[in-house]
Amino acid sequence: MSDIVDQFLKKGTNKGVFYGGMFRKSARQETIEVRNPATSDIITHVPDAGEDDIIAAVCSARAGFEVWSKIDPIDRARHLRKFADIIAENIPKLALLETAVTGRSIKEMRAQMGRIPEWIEYFGGIAMGLEGESNVVRGGYVTMTHYEPLGPVALLTPWNHPILILVKKMAAALAAGNTCVIKPSELAPVSPLVLAALATEADLPNGAVNVVTGGPGTGEALCAADDIHYIDLTGGTVTGRKVAAKAGDRLIRSTMELGGKTPIIICEDADLDGAIAGTLFAAFIASGQTCVSGARFIVHTSIYDHFTKALAKRADAIKVGDPMADSTQMGPVISNASKNRCIRMIAQAKADGAVQIAGLCPLDLETPFDKGYYLRPTVFKDVKSNHGLFLDEVFGPVISVTPYKKEEEALQLANIGDFGLGLSIWSRDIARAHRLSLGVRGGIIWLNDHHRNDPRSIWGGLRDSGFGKENGWDALKSYMTKKSVIVRTAPGYDDWFAGSSRYG
Repeated sequence: MSDIVDQFLKKGTNKGVFYGGMFRKSARQETIEVRNPATSDIITHVPDAGEDDIIAAVCSARAGFEVWSKIDPIDRARHLRKFADIIAENIPKLALLETAVTGRSIKEMRAQMGRIPEWIEYFGGIAMGLEGESNVVRGGYVTMTHYEPLGPVALLTPWNHPILILVKKMAAALAAGNTCVIKPSELAPVSPLVLAALATEADLPNGAVNVVTGGPGTGEALCAADDIHYIDLTGGTVTGRKVAAKAGDRLIRSTMELGGKTPIIICEDADLDGAIAGTLFAAFIASGQTCVSGARFIVHTSIYDHFTKALAKRADAIKVGDPMADSTQMGPVISNASKNRCIRMIAQAKADGAVQIAGLCPLDLETPFDKGYYLRPTVFKDVKSNHGLFLDEVFGPVISVTPYKKEEEALQLANIGDFGLGLSIWSRDIARAHRLSLGVRGGIIWLNDHHRNDPRSIWGGLRDSGFGKENGWDALKSYMTKKSVIVRTAPGYDDWFAGSSRYG
């Protein structure tokens, strides 16, 4: 295993930014605190990188691109497989690091880290099979197409899945032949630095993977850098609008994976035990801090009472505490600001007349966890479609339940609002489930399951949830441009201004 993970697990480590295959001292003195949300203790500081750091990182990415883009896809795949193997060797330590920084339970992180290498292996594999086309066209011509990488690309990643979401983007970008400059969230910037170092250990060229840490100003400067040719962001909708506008000004492509307010429709014929187990996972995995967290449950009136009672009982049984303990099922939210936002939304839900049925008992955690950013899994029933809890993204373990009588009403409730990322439908009648799936608005729809992800399954939303796709061939091709080469095969030549009648 690499000792780089051990170094970052030591409290107080600040190795700087990463570009050109090594850690570098930032050009700026300003730093950002990184806290453990389970205890509120400071883990480390990272640079608040400025323009000089970004220029250096982008120049490094350009130098790396001149090497990496010229490597045959078969050989690039070999490098990526080695990178995947090195990550796999370090999964136990990476899980500890992710838990320390995000507060997610170690059980969750071990399960998630176990799948990370799949994305790198998959994109390295399909890039070898990316073929151009040729066509014989009228007039004595052959057209040939082939794909080329774009150049250095900017990856802006969130705090809730620091490694998973980065690898989803980075694997596609690298497999296509691009190089990356990564700006991670200032709340969880550590593991992207570690992955950049591991990429160098896998013999990827210096400059293939670069990381600049910092706040919003760092991200803004990176998006404005002249030699950035694509921006891929996962973040909030407000940030997405700003980044998309910057990409539009520069006429470069972008992918935006933004917010959500995920509906879950529970039909009267659903397998209730399965639906309750699945929706608990949807609502409270990662402490409810994912873009597709089950947020508003739309439940048929015939099963409403049974469902709400069973859901509340199961939610109250979730063990909250030290995320490093194997027995813990849910850790804290990421920050005190996130905790306070959830508390405000709970208070507003009560003021609106919704009925709280889970999360009523206060937490009693021992030191040092009494200083952490903890909340109980919280469930409200009888939430109306005009309530803030029904409409607004919480990004925490607070959910709403609303009854419906007819399919048309379920669809109407599910489609309220401006988001359109993910949702799930629970029914044993496959015709009904499919019929509902055609009527709901969302880029990802699960039937009788939720939040399942795979490198082969495209991922992305619409409207305020963003645009563009991650995963699959769509993601690989989005990181490339398709070039057309037209070859004249007809004999002789045409001379328009000497009387030739051929045109076009």
